Amino acid sequence: MEWLTLVATLGGAVIAIAGTVLADRLRTRQEQGRGLGALRREVYIDFISAAGTAHTRLRELAQDPDPSLDREAESRAALADARIYEVRERLFIDAAAPVAGAGQAMFEQLRALRRAVAAGALLSQPRFHDVYHPYIASVWDYRVAVRDELEGRSLSPGVFGWTDWDGRERCSLCRTEGKAGAAGTEQRRFSSSA
Repeated sequence: MEWLTLVATLGGAVIAIAGTVLADRLRTRQEQGRGLGALRREVYIDFISAAGTAHTRLRELAQDPDPSLDREAESRAALADARIYEVRERLFIDAAAPVAGAGQAMFEQLRALRRAVAAGALLSQPRFHDVYHPYIASVWDYRVAVRDELEGRSLSPGVFGWTDWDGRERCSLCRTEGKAGAAGTEQRRFSSSA
């Protein structure tokens, strides 16, 4: 009987220690997961904030018709001063693949906007809007990817009463041009049928 008690006690001790070790490992994994989630959230916010800062500066440049302005240098400085390149590298290291891809697409659209501003595109011109609206759509695509990864919840333009992310429907210049373009097309169709 003494051996049986000793074996049962040792077996219970082994089970208790194994359970404690397993619980500790699970707790450590959860803490690491929470740490990674917090790190990613910080990087995601830093990236979109840096892009927003660069975007704001590019819009300011696109509102300034001064011909003596060195738009190439100023537009390059807008991205560098916003630290977008540095934060983009952190995004590539820490982000989940879908978010890194959406971030890179957004970055490429921001660079297209920078090139247009450097070439002299002004806010009131269609050539600015031709690159501006795809950039805005890519910002929303990035937000959707981040939200999907962090919260597993989707987001669509309809939530805001919009039909698309690019903002053309809310842009007074693009709506006016769209109406003028449609009227011109209708006029040409009428003229050719007469």
